[in-house]
Amino acid sequence: MKFDTPATTNPIDRGRVVGVAHDRIDGPAKVTGTAPYAYERHDAAPNAAYGWIVGSAIAKGRIGAMDLRAAEAAPGVLGIVTHQNAGPLGKGNFNTAHLLGGPQIEHYEQAVALVIADTLENARDAARLVRIDYAPEQGRFDLAAERDKGVPPPPGFGGPADTRAGDFEAGFAKAAVKIDQSYTTPDQSHAMMEPHATIAAWNGDKLTLWTSNQMIAWGVGEMAKTLKIPPENIRLVSPYIGGGFGAKLWVRADALLAALGSRLVGRPVKVAIARPQIPNNTVHRPATIQRIRIGADKRGVIDAIAHEVWSGDLPGGGAETAAQQTRLLYRGPNRLTTHRLSTLDLPEGNAMRAPGEAVGLLALEVAMDELAEACGVDPVELRIRNDVQYDPEAGPQRPFSSRKLVECLREGAARFGWNRRNPKPGQVRDGRWLVGMGVATAFRNNLVAKSGARIGVDAMGHVTVETDMTDIGTGSYTIIAQTAAEMLGVPLEAVSVRLGDSRFPVSAGSGGQWGANSSTAGVYAAAMALRAKLAEKAGFPADKALFEDGLVRLGNQSQPLGTLAGREGLWAEDSMDYGDLDKRYAQATFGAHFCEVGVDIDTAEVRIRRMGGAFAAGRILNPKSARSQVIGAMTMGVGAALMEELSVDTRFGFFVNHDMAEYLVPVHADIPHQDVLFIDELDDKSSPMKAKGVGELGICGAGAAVANAIYNATGVRLRDYPLTIDKILGSSTGKRVA
Repeated sequence: MKFDTPATTNPIDRGRVVGVAHDRIDGPAKVTGTAPYAYERHDAAPNAAYGWIVGSAIAKGRIGAMDLRAAEAAPGVLGIVTHQNAGPLGKGNFNTAHLLGGPQIEHYEQAVALVIADTLENARDAARLVRIDYAPEQGRFDLAAERDKGVPPPPGFGGPADTRAGDFEAGFAKAAVKIDQSYTTPDQSHAMMEPHATIAAWNGDKLTLWTSNQMIAWGVGEMAKTLKIPPENIRLVSPYIGGGFGAKLWVRADALLAALGSRLVGRPVKVAIARPQIPNNTVHRPATIQRIRIGADKRGVIDAIAHEVWSGDLPGGGAETAAQQTRLLYRGPNRLTTHRLSTLDLPEGNAMRAPGEAVGLLALEVAMDELAEACGVDPVELRIRNDVQYDPEAGPQRPFSSRKLVECLREGAARFGWNRRNPKPGQVRDGRWLVGMGVATAFRNNLVAKSGARIGVDAMGHVTVETDMTDIGTGSYTIIAQTAAEMLGVPLEAVSVRLGDSRFPVSAGSGGQWGANSSTAGVYAAAMALRAKLAEKAGFPADKALFEDGLVRLGNQSQPLGTLAGREGLWAEDSMDYGDLDKRYAQATFGAHFCEVGVDIDTAEVRIRRMGGAFAAGRILNPKSARSQVIGAMTMGVGAALMEELSVDTRFGFFVNHDMAEYLVPVHADIPHQDVLFIDELDDKSSPMKAKGVGELGICGAGAAVANAIYNATGVRLRDYPLTIDKILGSSTGKRVA
């Protein structure tokens, strides 16, 4: 099915199942421990051996020699994989570094060996006996030192490296009010609950991988290219994923080494990347340096805006496109955005939840707060004055498909009690706490991707949906079931959903906030094909038949779905493909974050007192799981604001705080009440579902609202994330808290 004209009234609009809050249908399996995660597939791959990864002890250089004799002689050892016996390997399109290093080393903790043994303990202990002689080389590990060597990155998901409209320099020079500040964000780790894990087994030349992966079809293609075997010889299975946040968009070293290890020892092999290895072995969100200049009149109306970004990655990697929201968010005829990419020999930088906007808004929305103060305008009102209903780079000929930012700001402010905010910093006390409020806009592009599904009904009227879509804890099972139930007129309990298997039709996968809208649109397409088959069997015109209460109706005639399906059942398969609506219309999701903090007058400890947000993201398919998505994202935003930072040892090129004891993330005690409001919206130019993504919107801007609240509480303006106690106490840009 092709979606190339705006959606009209369709079965989803009935809203009997879709748009209604439902518990997740996979919940019982998860809370009872019966949901099969990648490392636990003893049922599918019995008698698996255990692999333990040996990571490089240098960040750049070469392996001179490897002595495996002691490790090979250790108890229970079955074999050791290295570059010397792995055979010829390629490199996937989405991997910047090779998943198995040697003899060349590209980053610290790059996998250089896999020790396979009969138990996990034996594999781990033997791995410590591997002796490697390295020839280190000088590396580049400091973004600030390499900043001026940055070059424009190749175009990617974030569009071109640079954009211009009007004459920024002239507009900025003549502006009555100017903001010109730099902001920094650190490297961050995904820190998902489930580590990267895989069980691999060969049957002749056929490979099966039970792995934790967000994008099934991508994973098959990458593994085929890396192993240099046909993709049809690979089956990838990932029905349950314990979090990914972008780190599992691609296969990683666990998958490749499990496959190589299984081939070497002739039995299934299971590999999990140990938690302390993950930040340096896999991927992370790259650090950024951002310069923002805004020129406005005295009322705060923007005439000129520029956002310049510097980030780093390994050779062949990509940039953190932190200026992309600035291209679309606020008005201003004179515009400039640039991205520069420096070569760093740190572990691979890549997508982390809401790449680009998540860190870009940490800078832009603080700059907007600074502009509001400079103009003496309320920060909410300033953002409303700079709203624009079309792509400000392209002009009015490219309007937004739907844009309800102003509604989010106004309704969110009223609900949060923004009118009680004292605009003068440092004036509100609650005992020992200085109290402040902050606001920030939320923005995330709306992306769609081709997605397919297969749907069938059996003789009992039970519906089954199959698609390789994944559920990374976000509720894919439930919204897909809701879509099928709505389309075929059956209760939610009459639908079974099978996900995460490369034998199923290729879906959009989970990433980029496109998963929910795209995958349900694929189910919509397949359901329309099945409706046509069922209507034909009933002798009804497909466009006239009604599907409700388990029946196909036309006037006073009806037939049960099960009767029409017959003993063999009836199946249909289709996919949703897209035309150029996203080119003709700017498509995005919007929101407004509000935060109240307390800052201890003596210690500068920051505590979140409450958070609120209003969001417009098209039709909300399941308000219950959507709210969970948003409050989880807001929590990640708090982490980015206050604590999350991978500390780089610039001498040796690795992340020092590489475990959960030292890489800090928010916990329940850090996050009090979070209020979420969804603004009513249907976007008929997004998909037949009239939905958009929401999973990443909640992180975009949340941290900036925290930063702005800290300023309102203390008068200390910080531009270097995370906003830790030492920076608040030592800031020279504002008064000391005490």
